[in-house]
Amino acid sequence: MNKRLIGAGLLAAMASTVGWSAEVKLRILETTDVHMNLLSYDYYQDKVTDQYGLARAITLIKAARAEATNSMLFDNGDLLQGNPLGDVVAKVNPLKEGQFHPAYKVMNQLGYDAGNLGNHEFNYGLPFLRRSIAGANFPYVNANVYVDDKDKDSASAKHAFTPYVLLDRMVKDAQGKSYPIKVGVIGFVPPQVMQWDKANLEGRVVTRDIAEVAKKYVPEMRAKGAQLVIAIPHSGFEKGEVGALAENAVSRLADVPGIDAILFGHSHAEFPSKAFATFPKSDVERGTINGVAAVMPGRWGDHLGVVDFTLDNGSGSWKVVGSQSSIRPIFDRAAKKSIAEADPMVEKTVGEEHAQTLAYVRGKVAFSSAPIYSFFAQVSDDPSVQIVSNAQIAYVKRAMQGTDYEKYPVLSAAAPFKSGGRQGWSYYTDIPAGPLAIKNVTDLYIYPNTLKAMLLTGAEVKEWLEMSAGQFNQIDPKGASQQNLINDAFPSFNFDTIDGVTYELDVTQPAKYAVNGSVAAAGANRVKNLKFQGAAIQPDAKFIVATNNYRAFGGGNFPGLSAAKVIFDAPEENRQVLIEYLTLVDALTPGKQVNPTADGNWRIQPVAGVNLGFLSASGAVKYVPNHPGIKLVKDNGDGSALFQLAQ
Repeated sequence: MNKRLIGAGLLAAMASTVGWSAEVKLRILETTDVHMNLLSYDYYQDKVTDQYGLARAITLIKAARAEATNSMLFDNGDLLQGNPLGDVVAKVNPLKEGQFHPAYKVMNQLGYDAGNLGNHEFNYGLPFLRRSIAGANFPYVNANVYVDDKDKDSASAKHAFTPYVLLDRMVKDAQGKSYPIKVGVIGFVPPQVMQWDKANLEGRVVTRDIAEVAKKYVPEMRAKGAQLVIAIPHSGFEKGEVGALAENAVSRLADVPGIDAILFGHSHAEFPSKAFATFPKSDVERGTINGVAAVMPGRWGDHLGVVDFTLDNGSGSWKVVGSQSSIRPIFDRAAKKSIAEADPMVEKTVGEEHAQTLAYVRGKVAFSSAPIYSFFAQVSDDPSVQIVSNAQIAYVKRAMQGTDYEKYPVLSAAAPFKSGGRQGWSYYTDIPAGPLAIKNVTDLYIYPNTLKAMLLTGAEVKEWLEMSAGQFNQIDPKGASQQNLINDAFPSFNFDTIDGVTYELDVTQPAKYAVNGSVAAAGANRVKNLKFQGAAIQPDAKFIVATNNYRAFGGGNFPGLSAAKVIFDAPEENRQVLIEYLTLVDALTPGKQVNPTADGNWRIQPVAGVNLGFLSASGAVKYVPNHPGIKLVKDNGDGSALFQLAQ
C-alpha cells in the first residue's frame, strides 16, 4: 500500500491540533505515454539514448519534489505497451498471476498517487491488464469504461474500473503548519478503444463520452468532499470544436465546472508550448485551457508535467487562487545535450527483464540484400512499408486458398509508423543491409496489431486512398516556387499506401477528407490513374485488402471501413506475419536474401514551376542517390534536412 496514504481518522486528529492557514502551495507532477520506455534504451537501434526514458524523467521528478513542500505524482497511461520490453512481458515471457510487472517495480518506488488507463493498456487484453495493474501500489482510475451487461446503458451500469478516488493528504504552509486536504482524481480513455481493440473488448465492456461522464461524477466528487479535482484524460487537445464521443476531448472537458486541473496526453504533444498558442481557450503563458490548469508532457518520459497551485482556505475549504503549468524536458533540443541523467534505480530494478529483451530482439530472422529505411516514406514508395505489404499479401493469399474468396485479387494497406514529426528527427527506421533481427521487425512494425482482411469494392479502395492523401497540403500551381508538401497535422500512421495497384496523387486538388474523416471537399479527386494490372479499376470491382485491426475496425475514421467488411480475422499479429514471411523468404530465396526494395507503385504528380519541399532527418542524406526523384536542398544542422521532389 502507498505509505503516503493516511487514514481519515488520523487526518481529523491532526487537523484538530493545528490552526488554519490562509495559503499553501501544492505541486502536481505528471508522466504520460511512457510506452514501456522505463530505461533510456532504444531497443530498435540496440543502443542507449539520452532523448527519452522514464529513468531520466525520475531525475526531474526528484528535483521537482525537492523544490516543493507539497507535491503529488500521477501517471496518465499508455504505460504497458510500446516497445519490445512491453512485448516480452506480455507475449514472450508472459506475466503470471502474482508477479510484478516491471513498470510497477519501478513506479512503486516513486510513490505515485494515482494512475489512469490509456488506450494502449488494452492492447494485450483485459486479463493481462488486470494482472498487471494489480501490482501497482497506487490506485488506478477510469470513469468511462463500463461492464457490457444488461445495465450497460442505464444509470445503474457497472464500471469496469474504479471511476475516481478521493485521496486524503496533508499539506504544509510556508511556516510548516500541516492541514488536511481531500483531492479527487478521475480518469478517462478515448471511447474509440472499442474500435481499436475490438477483439479484446467487444462483449466485455462499453465506453461513454468523456465530457458527459465528467459532468456526472465531478459534482459527486465535490459533494463527497473533494476540495481539489484533478481530471486525467488520456485524450488530446484539438483546435476546433469536437463532438460527442470525441477521441481528443480535452477542450470539452475544460468546460465541465468543478475541475481544477487537466493532466492530459495521448497525442504525444507538449502543453503548454507555442504549438498551442492559437488554439481557442488556450493560454500558453499560464498553461490553462478555458482557465483550467492543464499540462501534457510529451511522450516516453521525455518531459515532466508540472502544475503549481496556490490554494487558499479563507472560505472554509481549499480553493485554487493561482496556478502555473509548465513542462520540463530531459533533453535540450537547441543545445543537443542531455539535461537529466538516468536514475540508476531503474536499471537495477528491471535489469533482468532488460537482459531478456535484449536477447529477444537480437535473435536473427533473415538477411536483407538492401537497406530498409523510412526517411522518405511520406513522399514516395518506401522499403519499410513495402516489406510489410509483401508479408501481408503473402499471408492473406495463403489464407484465401480453397475458400470462396480465392478468386479476388489481394491488396495490402500499410503506413509508415516512424517518420519523425513530434517524435523527433531520430524517429525513423534505418536498417542497413545485412542480418535482420527481431529488433528490426519491431522497428518496422511497432504496434501489436493483428492482421485483418476486408472485402471492398474498387470505389471503396479509391476512397481509402483519398483519405490517406489528406497527408498532403494543397499546392497552388500559381503560388510560391517553394511550397511545403506535408500536412503536419495528419498522423503518419494514417498515411496508408495500397500495394497491388498503381496510382498517382494530384496535390493541386484539395483534400477530400479532413483528419477526422469528415468530408472537406466533396468534389475533390486527388487519386489519379488508379489501376490494377494496367487497367483502370472499376467502381464495382472486388478486392481483398490486408490491413490491421486498428484500421479495419474504424481507426483513423476512414470512409467505408468497418468490422462488417472484415472477411478474415487472423490470430497472428502483423509483426508475427512479417517474421514468418522474412523467415520463409530467407529460407527459399536463392542466395537466401530478402529484397525489400520498393516497387514504385505510387507517386506524387509533379507541379510545374513549384518545388514540393518536405523535412526529414539529416540521416536521409546518404540515401538520396537511391532516389532520382528527391533532391537535398539544405541540411538544417539540427538533425533535420530540407528536401524537395525533383521536377
